[in-house]
Amino acid sequence: MTRGMLYFPRMLDKIRLHLRGELHEDYRENFGALRAADDVCCNFLRVHHRDLIERVTQGGTDEEILEWCFEKGRRLNDGDLFVWNGFASKLGWRDSVTPRLEQRKKEMGIADRNDIQCIPDLIDFDEGRFPGESRQR
Repeated sequence: MTRGMLYFPRMLDKIRLHLRGELHEDYRENFGALRAADDVCCNFLRVHHRDLIERVTQGGTDEEILEWCFEKGRRLNDGDLFVWNGFASKLGWRDSVTPRLEQRKKEMGIADRNDIQCIPDLIDFDEGRFPGESRQR
C-alpha cells in the first residue's frame, strides 16, 4: 500500500534517519515544517508529524505505520490516492513551492537546469537517480 502513496515511505525514512541522528542537514530545515512536504502529507492523512515520529519510534513496517495513520487519522480511498499522488509528483511545479525549488537549485549550483522542474526531480537529482551529475554527499 505505501508503494501506492508517493512520498510516505520517504517521509518515514527521513524520520528514521532523524531518530538515529543521521538526517542530512539539507533536510533538517523542512523536517516536519509547516507547508513542507512532511506536514502536507501528515495533514492529508490527518495525523500530526510529532505523533508520527512517536509511532515510528515504536518500530514496524511502512505498511503497519500507514495503517496506524489510517486508524488515527483517515483511511484513504483510490480517489484520495489519485489526488495525493498527482499533487506529490508535481510539488514545486508552478505552485507555491516553486520559489523554494528555485532557491534550492541556486544553492546547489544548478539554477540553469531547466529539466529539474519539481521537488521530486530535485530529490532524484540530489540522490543520483536523475539524468546528469548528482551532488556528492
